[in-house]
Order: sequence, then structure tokens, then C-alpha cells
Amino acid sequence: PDTEYEISVLLTRPGEGGTGSPGPALKTRTKCADPVHGPRKLEVVEIKSWQITITWEPFGYNVTRCHKYNLTVHYCYQTGGQEQVREEVSWDTNNSHPQHTITNLSPYTNVSVKLILMNPEGRKESQEIVVQTDEDVPSAVPLESIQGNTFEEKIFLQWKEPVQTYGVITLYEITYKAVSSFDPEIDLSNQSGRVLKHGNETHYLFFGLHPGTTYSFTIRASTAKGFGPPVTSQFTTKISAPSMPPYELETPLNQTDSTVRVLLKPAQSRGAPVSVYQIVVEEERPRRTKKTTEILKCYPVPIHFQNASILNSQYYFAAEFPAHSIQMAQPFTIGDNKTYSGFWNTPLLPHKSYSIYFQAASRANGETKIDCVRVATKGAATRKPDPEQEKQTDHTVKIAGIIAGILLFVILFLGVVLVMKKRKLAKKRKETLSNTRQEMTVMVNSMDKSYAEQGTNCDEAFSFMDTHNLNGRSVSSPSSFTMKTNTLSTTVPNSYYPDETQTVGSDTSSLVQSHTYKKRDPVDVPYQTGQLHPAIRVADLLQHITQMKCAEGYGFKEEYESFFEGQSAPWDSAKKDENRMKNRYGNIIAYDHSRVRLQPIEGELNSDYINGNYIDGYHRPNHYIATQGPMQETIYDFWRMVWHENTASIVMVTNLVEVGRVKCCKYWPDDTEIYKDIKVTLIETELLAEYVIRTFAVEKRGAHEIREIRQFHFTGWPDHGVPYHATGLLGFVRQVKSKSPPNAGPLVVHCSAGAGRTGCFIVIDIMLDMAEREGVVDIFNCVRELRSRRVNMVQTEEQYVFIHDAILEACLCGDTSVLASQVRSVYYEMNKLDPQTNSSQIKEEFRTLNMVTPTLRVEDCSIALLPRNHEKNRCMDVLPPDRCLPFLITIDGESSNYINAALMDSYKQPSAFIVTQHP
Repeated sequence: PDTEYEISVLLTRPGEGGTGSPGPALKTRTKCADPVHGPRKLEVVEIKSWQITITWEPFGYNVTRCHKYNLTVHYCYQTGGQEQVREEVSWDTNNSHPQHTITNLSPYTNVSVKLILMNPEGRKESQEIVVQTDEDVPSAVPLESIQGNTFEEKIFLQWKEPVQTYGVITLYEITYKAVSSFDPEIDLSNQSGRVLKHGNETHYLFFGLHPGTTYSFTIRASTAKGFGPPVTSQFTTKISAPSMPPYELETPLNQTDSTVRVLLKPAQSRGAPVSVYQIVVEEERPRRTKKTTEILKCYPVPIHFQNASILNSQYYFAAEFPAHSIQMAQPFTIGDNKTYSGFWNTPLLPHKSYSIYFQAASRANGETKIDCVRVATKGAATRKPDPEQEKQTDHTVKIAGIIAGILLFVILFLGVVLVMKKRKLAKKRKETLSNTRQEMTVMVNSMDKSYAEQGTNCDEAFSFMDTHNLNGRSVSSPSSFTMKTNTLSTTVPNSYYPDETQTVGSDTSSLVQSHTYKKRDPVDVPYQTGQLHPAIRVADLLQHITQMKCAEGYGFKEEYESFFEGQSAPWDSAKKDENRMKNRYGNIIAYDHSRVRLQPIEGELNSDYINGNYIDGYHRPNHYIATQGPMQETIYDFWRMVWHENTASIVMVTNLVEVGRVKCCKYWPDDTEIYKDIKVTLIETELLAEYVIRTFAVEKRGAHEIREIRQFHFTGWPDHGVPYHATGLLGFVRQVKSKSPPNAGPLVVHCSAGAGRTGCFIVIDIMLDMAEREGVVDIFNCVRELRSRRVNMVQTEEQYVFIHDAILEACLCGDTSVLASQVRSVYYEMNKLDPQTNSSQIKEEFRTLNMVTPTLRVEDCSIALLPRNHEKNRCMDVLPPDRCLPFLITIDGESSNYINAALMDSYKQPSAFIVTQHP
């Protein structure tokens, strides 16, 4: 092909004529042919951040089959979220070592490259290769993304990663320094520093800052190649109230019936100079005593004495002084009948009691902060009563005595009635204790049936196995587990279970580390331990669950009914009259031996009680606190517990209102809220389809620190029963694990009662740890151990089955999430064929997906299967389930509100899509 030929014609005569000379020559060239094959052995020989160099096997005419040809370098890559396709002609074709350099690429980007050999008659391509360019220093952190939540002595700084990361962000460097302050006395020279944060952390809380001070923050990101350009932003801390001097004794220097002489001491400025001093006089009227935990509130609104009676105010301003007038301690007389800065210092009334307050105010940057201190008190003057008053008092005492006698008779009568009723109840209780275990369970639960979660039959719960042939299916990632055959049992304090004499051998591994409790008298409650079940190997879990679901789930039913129902340990503290109002449900309260004890509040009896119990984690004692959803009366106690236990994560597995009933009070603010001495500020809210992550800054008065606490709120649990599948909850559990600091205090978990859904979350979390560490799971003994710490953990058989299905799905599927920047390379690896199995990872993953996806049953699609809706279904084997139907709003009644469509969630929004058939 592509060869020039010269053709001439010669005339030859027979005999002596001979051969003549050639005639005029005709020159012509054959056409080119298709190339034999495309370029071979395409390789990358040099990789840089912005360019790559490729080489290939040299080829000649025997491959091109044409002398005129083009070699085109075809490559594509992602930039700015869009795919770029480029082609370049390579002229280095005759070299014995041909190569080509592709420039102007983006760092840390997957580039697909192939060579195209073309001649006029055809083209042949090489095999495509995928290569990732090298990392480079990142671009700057977006200036508009830098946000600072300012406090008096802290700044919570947040930012976003650079738009162009050019690699994996490994570090953030934040340098800061003070540049100015409202308070001229503050030394700014020592207010600087440098902080390094991991690449996955884009926030930091700066402590120990000066109030009223402007700080400059410079942030830059780093990859393995180094730091990118810096970006600077400034934020100013809030000013603090001046620090008032201490007054050990609230006694005046001198006192008369109408005046009080006190010593005024200058305050210490904090963030801004003191602007003004004020004297406040408050009349002491009979009122309810303040609790010691309440914060002293000062007097921000100035009220003249002339207006105090009109406004029904207990206080008035007696004087006001500019800050420069009180440079040192000096005496001042309250009630001297003079005017100070427009405020009349009127004489005090002898027959009234007063408290005298001295307060200082600082003003700067539109803020005003006030602090005050009580410097003196004045009691009412006493005088001898006249005879007429004494006579009236004697008459009053007689009447009071008659009334007291009548009341005493009524109380004695009621006492006799109560004693008789109590004897009858005791007799009835004694008879009840002789009944069977089942009768007692019914009795305990009947205390409040409407508050307990109702169980359902197991055949109503979904199943991974009922409609699939799962024989021979093994764990998809066996290498992630260490298979062991040891059994597992848990120890329960035998002081609570007098009939149980089980001992744990040295060869058994304990799910939860045992704790030694103070010896108690045996509880007169029937208890049946059931048989201790051995742990199940992860490799055998599928077979085990399949067997348990045989005969309409008889195995699960029998196993769940072997758990003791109701009270199994003393709960005397929860039953005290002062604590009854702190319990949402009367039959789900805290056992004494494992209850959380709050720091008592001075002067408040039983203020250490909250309806919550410590629960052990996987080899982590007291890793969880299982508690009820806070009520309006216990919100402050809830935050006290979170602070005292140094909790960093709160897990909420209920909605505030379900089926028209309040399940939990909203115990967090939309902005900032002060719960007595605890201040909670909402910093960030991340809304996802099945859960919400809220981040709070929490500070306690006098603690001089601020803590970051996250609330993980799972919103995907249905009002009745359990989730249809466990995928969302498993992703939720992984999020809680990944975002919870390892050295923080207990994980606080609550639903409404703190037993059913709370137990499900804790058991799943513990079992995932156990499966990963030991290659076995022991759900039965885990639930049994949880019930020894808190009553009725995992409340229904349906929840118990759901836990098994969730653990099975986690073991079969694993965590399939992929970083967005790695999707292309991961997809490329997943498509590689295994020469031994002639299959790929993506095929195996899809096979597993089909296996764990439950098949819809007839009862799941009852609306689609109604006779009136048959003609609206294109295919009778593709029907929407009732739980996902979008109902049409029509005027023709229920007969026309059906359409073959299903609501589906997006990543961030529930029911974001409607998937439907072609009309």
C-alpha cells in the first residue's frame, strides 16, 4: 500500500523482429490501507503536578501501511466539575524512543490518555491508560468562607477548604495576633500564636483571649507539596463586664434610719474601660427565696426614684458617677437627699428594708456590659406595738388555734383511711407475687400501656432472607474480621438475682467489663435467666438468622421472651416524691446501682437525680448514658449532666412529636439560650435526609472554658415499628463514631423513654465493634447485659430482629462510601477482572446489593393492587409500596388519588424525588 509504481509497455515481434524500446512510462501510486494496529506499550514515564510525559513502542510503515499518517494524543480530565477533552498531534514519530509531554493539566487529577493512529483510509487506537497527576500546593482558603463566632474570651473560627485543593489537604496552619483593643491597659505583645489542624478539621476554638480585642487570623492550607498562599481575616472579641471588687461583709460604714454610708471601690476593666458607676437601691419585699444557682442579674435600665412607684419597680438609681471620679476607694452616703447626674438620692424610709448595689458599666463597639455587687443591706426599724395591736393579735391567735384543731382532726381521719387502703394493697401485692412470670410482666407493663412501644409480629418485619436464595453466600470482606470460636457471656451482679449462680470461666470473653457494686439485699422479683447463648461467628451470621426466622420467626420469639421484663433491680431514688416529676414514664426509670448522679445543688434536696443510667461499651466501662428525652422540668438537669460528664456527643433517636404526642422537649436553642448557669449557642446545623447534625458551643458560668458539643439527631425512624431497612441507621452510627472525640466522656443516647430505640442504637454500636475486633457477635447477651443496667432496653421483639438484620447488612456490605476525589480511580479498580474468578469487584458488590434488598410483599403494595388501580400500572411486577406513595389531591375522592410513583430521598432532603413510570 501507498507505493509508487512505474508502468511501461514494450512491443515484441516474433522471429527476427525482436523487442522494441519501452514506450512512455506511466507513474501511479497504490492507495493506503488501514493501519495494522494502534500504538502499543503506552506508558507514563514522568508525572508532575501540571504535566505528564508518555512514551510508546516505535512503529514504521509495516504498521501504518501509509507514508502519510497522524499520531494524535487524546486525553480527558476533570476540572471545575466539568470533563475536559483535548487532542494534540505528536510529531515525534520517527524517533527510536518516541515520547510526548502533555502540559497545562491540573494537579492531583485523573487523566485518561490514549493514542490514535490515523491515515486517509482508517484509524486505530491504543489501549487507554489512567494516570493521576502529582500534587501541588493548594490555592488559598476562600476569604468569604472564614467565619468567626465571637465570645468574651474565645473565638470559634470556621473556614472551608480551598476551591482548588491540588491534592489531599494534610494540614491547616492558623497564626493569630492581637492588633488592637478597646482597653488601653491590655498588653497586646503576648497575644499571638500558631495552631496546626488536621486536614479534615476546618474549625478551631481559640481560648484565653482578651475581651474587647481585635485579632488577626491568617490561614493557609498544605498538601504533601507544601503550604499554599495565606489569607487573613479579623474578628473582635466581645467586651466583658467590669470585675467588681469583693465585699466580704455586706455591712455599711455607718447607718441611720434614713441613710447608709458605704465604701465605693473602683472596678477592674475587662476589654473596655469603665464608663460609669451607679448606685442602685432595691426595696426588699417579701418574695420567694432565690435559688443559689440563679445568676445575679444587674440593673441595665436606669429608673429614677420619681418613676419607681409608677412603674411598680422595686429598685431605683440613687446616683451615677463618671468613671474618672472613682479612682480609689471612697465613702458615699445613700439617702443624703442630693442629686447625682440627674438621679435623686432620696432619704431611705425607716420602716422598709433595702439592699444597696454598686454597679459598673463598660460601653464599646455598640455593646454595654454591667456587673454589680451588693455592698450593704438595711433592715426596717423596729418599734413597740400599741395595746390595741396586741389585743387584735391575741384574737387572731385564738382563731388560728381553732382552725388548726379542725385541720388536725381531718388529717387523722385521712391517715386512718390511707393505712387501711395500704394494707389491702399489700395483701394484693403479696398474692400477685405468687403468680407466674408472665402475669407479673403484664402487671408491670400495664402501669402505662399508652407510653410503651407496641411490639408487632415478626412476620411484619422485613427480612433479607425470606425471598432470596442465599445458600453458600459468604461475607463479602472476610479479611476485615478475625475469625474466633470463643463463646461470650456476661456477668450480672448476683446481689440482684438471687436465683442465678452462673460463673464466668477464664476462657470466655466478656462483652462488657464487669463492675463491682455494693452488696444489696436480694430483690423479691421473679427472674428467669434463660440459657446463656454462645457468640455467633460473623461467617455464620447469615445462616443463624435464616434459621431463627424459620417457622414464622419462632427462634427470635423464643429468644426474646426469655429476657426478663420489668424491674430487676432497686430504683428507690427514682421513686422518691421529689423525683417522680422528673420521670417521663412511670415504668421506665433509673436503677439505683447504675444511675447517673449529678453534682448536688446546695439547698435542693435530691438534686442529684436524673433519669439516666450508665451503660458499658465494648471493653469501655460507662461508655454510654442511656436516658429519657428531656422534659421541660429536666432540661437544665440534662445540660448539667452533659457538662459534668464531659460529653462531646449527644445521640437523639426520636422526633419531638410523633403521632400527635410530645415525645421529647426541644432542649436546644435556635440561636443562644441560657439555662440558669449554662449557656448554649447553636453554631452550625447540617441537614441530611435521615438525620441532622447540630454543633453547639457550651459554657458554664465560672468555668472559664467553652466546649464544642455535637447532637446527632436521627429523624428517619418511623412513628410505628422499625425502619424498613437499616442502611440509614448504619450510616448514622458511622457518622457518630467518626465525629466523636476518642477521649471524651460518655456518649449520651436518648429516645423518648430511653429504652427501645436507645437500646437498638447502643447494641448495634457495640456489636459493630465486636465484629471488627473478634469476628463474632453476641446480640443476646449484649441485650441481657443492657437490661441489667436499665429497665426494658430493646423494648419489642421487632426491634430485636431489626438489630440482627442491621448487623448482618453491615457485615455483608461494609462501608461503601468513597471520597469524591477518588471516585474515578476507585471505579477503575472495581472494574478490573479477577483472572481466577473471572469476575470484578463491582459485579460482586451489585450481587450483594440484590441479595440484601428485600422483595416487596403483596401487603406492602395493597393500594397499588386495588382493582380500581390495576389499569394505572404499566407492569404489575413494578409497583410502589404504600409507605412511599405520593397521594394526589383530587376532587373525585379516594378513587383517583393513586399514581404509580414513589417518593425517594436525596442525600440532604427526604422525599426529594418522585420516581414514576412513563405515562
